[in-house]
Amino acid sequence: MRDDAFVEISPAVRIPRTELRFHASRAGGPGGQHVNKTATRIELWWHPASSASLDEAARARVIGRLASRLDGEGWLRVVAAEERSQLRNRDAAVERLATLVAAALRVPKARRKTRPTAAARAARLAAKRRRGETKARRRPIAPDD
Repeated sequence: MRDDAFVEISPAVRIPRTELRFHASRAGGPGGQHVNKTATRIELWWHPASSASLDEAARARVIGRLASRLDGEGWLRVVAAEERSQLRNRDAAVERLATLVAAALRVPKARRKTRPTAAARAARLAAKRRRGETKARRRPIAPDD
């Protein structure tokens, strides 16, 4: 297949353009006669659950991370309507899809447990002591009997 037959997400993941569904419609907003007559708004639809480009771990990560963006049937929808050209909106939608999927595939770094240093612990206790002394000075002085 040609190189432009795939959407490059990462070196390991490439989505075939045959898995993408495009729908053009009229864009709203200002633009006069041009926007009223031409279908430049692009909706891109992709179904990650049935994508052959993802292995099971990647599929689970994408579906889990993008769950709020998936419709009831599991389709991911990306919309682009900023440009006057249908082709540029199509490219923008594909670029947004690639960014979304790449972010969803990124594995977060594991957090390493850390402990406060001895100096940090000493500073914390000193600050608590100072604060306690400040509050103690606010109390009324007890009379000597």
